[in-house]
Amino acid sequence: MEILVAASFPKLPLFPRISDGNRKSTRHQLLYCSRNFGESNGLFRGPIGRESGSTNDVDVHQNHLKSIGNEKEEKHTKIWQLFEEAQQNIQYLNKQRLLAMEELGRVKNENNSLLDRIKQLELKKDANVRKDKLTISSELLLRIDSLVLNGVIGSKEASDLRRLVMDSRSSLDDNLYDITSKSDAEFLAELRHFSNKSQENGFHIIHICTEMSPVISVGSLASYITGSSCALQRKGNLVEVILPKYACLNLNEVQGLREVEAEFYSYFNGQLHENKIWTGIVKGIGVTFIQPIYYSSFFSHEKIYGYPNDFERFTYFSRASLDYLVKSGKRPDVLHIHNWQTSIVGPLFWDVFVNQGLEGTRIVLTCQSFDSQCLEQPEKLSLCGLDPSRLLRPDRLQDNNMSHLVNVLKGGVVYSNKVIIMSSVQTKGQIVSALGHGLEPTLAIHKEKMVIAPSGFDKSTWDPSFDNFLPQSYNADDMTGKSVCKVALQRRLGLHEKASKILVGCIYSGIIDADLDKLKMLVLMACKRGGVQFIFMGSGQTSGMRSAFEILQDEVMDANVRFIDEYDEELSHLVISGSDIMLCPSFDDPLLQVPLKAMKYGAAPVPVHFGDSRFRDFGDDIGEGTKFSKYINSTFGNTSLGQAIDEFKNDPSEWNTRIKDAMRMDFSWDSECADLHISTYAGLKT
Repeated sequence: MEILVAASFPKLPLFPRISDGNRKSTRHQLLYCSRNFGESNGLFRGPIGRESGSTNDVDVHQNHLKSIGNEKEEKHTKIWQLFEEAQQNIQYLNKQRLLAMEELGRVKNENNSLLDRIKQLELKKDANVRKDKLTISSELLLRIDSLVLNGVIGSKEASDLRRLVMDSRSSLDDNLYDITSKSDAEFLAELRHFSNKSQENGFHIIHICTEMSPVISVGSLASYITGSSCALQRKGNLVEVILPKYACLNLNEVQGLREVEAEFYSYFNGQLHENKIWTGIVKGIGVTFIQPIYYSSFFSHEKIYGYPNDFERFTYFSRASLDYLVKSGKRPDVLHIHNWQTSIVGPLFWDVFVNQGLEGTRIVLTCQSFDSQCLEQPEKLSLCGLDPSRLLRPDRLQDNNMSHLVNVLKGGVVYSNKVIIMSSVQTKGQIVSALGHGLEPTLAIHKEKMVIAPSGFDKSTWDPSFDNFLPQSYNADDMTGKSVCKVALQRRLGLHEKASKILVGCIYSGIIDADLDKLKMLVLMACKRGGVQFIFMGSGQTSGMRSAFEILQDEVMDANVRFIDEYDEELSHLVISGSDIMLCPSFDDPLLQVPLKAMKYGAAPVPVHFGDSRFRDFGDDIGEGTKFSKYINSTFGNTSLGQAIDEFKNDPSEWNTRIKDAMRMDFSWDSECADLHISTYAGLKT
């Protein structure tokens, strides 16, 4: 009898491909005949016929075959299930692979962005290295001043050593970095042996002024002093600053502040009075602070200006600054004085000091405006050593309208070799004829020595390509980050987040009634059009500024308008970067420089008072305007808010072209403003 037994299954591959041929061969391998089965087990002694089997044996055999068939089907079913699961797994893995590729692409883009950021930081680091060298040169010069004041060296040697340091700024040896901390003898020995390897033909400029950002700041003078000084120093000139030592100074911004242990006296009111001298570095600029001892109350106030004895306070400081220059043996090319507060330096220099070793020095006066001039009784001039009888004359200090008084600012204009007027949009003719506040006759006489210079901004702080206050940087070639900034600004102020919305920003330092009426009209007009959002930020700290904003807020209540009554430096970066349009009360904005920053950050500066003559040059003087005034008048000066909104919506290509062109312009302190100053200084030598 042939016995049928179950054979073992062959080992299957992980995901077999089941074909008809495979199924057949598998079926053949399931069973095989073993005729010797009984013999091999000793169960049968002889042949047994099939016919002799019982009915039970047949049933067992059939059940056995049925069981084998069921097992075979179950295994086939499991195999197909495994195959289907494998197919699903493959599809899932493919999806994951695509997602991984997308993530890899995103990571690559982030990596490229980080590499660009690293390059920008390296460039910034290089700039800081250059700034460190300027800081070192300033520290060396301040140390030389200390040696002169203490009588260690004479004025002649001090002048030679200063010239050595000035002419070798770009090649300062690393070994000189530490000599300022050495003793006087060691300091002198190393400085005297320092070889002069590279000559630079820069100017030595000393500012005698009353403000300097960020140590003491009230108006536009502070940012002008720091911004222009840093720019001039980057162009190879040496700049120093002399300030009063106010009680309200932010000394955290002064690097290496130290008191000079030396006696220093200055003249005032018929006597010599002792002063303390402090020196330090601010933004790479050497700064000297003069602190009166007997008249200590002069600069112990909470404010800088606005006291009945302002004339006495700043006249004392001006005279002390000149006494200090003579005592320290400094021989600057230019003494740069500012506004009426230090204008008295002009007549003092020419009547008292020019023959005390300052024969090669010239005077430059800078005026931020002519609306503050200081009229005083003539006899007060004698406090600082001037002769009132010589100066109360129409061609000198006598006021043009009140002839019994002297005009201190007029004296600065008359006694300066050059007068720089800071104005971004007005021309010389416009100022002389209408904006002199009573000084027009004097300005007309001295018109040839007047220079108009625009304000600038600090591009090391205000540049969207590496601005640390922004959620994403951007530039004219890649504006993606500006949309990110816009949405971030909308989210922060609770506005509807949509990049297609037109966002109009406005940062004010002060609001007048005319501004309120115009702003109200502009907001209501734009809100009726739809799709426009407004953000107003105030920078003034006066109660009047806050009240004006409250009035405007009450009159233009709208879900698309936000008011920020406290100035926030970080938020101001986001407002300008996130805005498509910046409303500007004036394009001549020396305090906040909003129009300049707006163009750099890809926002169109649009005048609040469209059509006002303040925003364009007079026809006869078109050739005298600054580069900035000519550019702004030819691009955004003739655009109203309504026109800007229409162009943004209807002609995005033209809009983007104008915006990117403006972003590529350079109106920082390092550009036109610095160049005009250098040409002014150069003109003094001819």
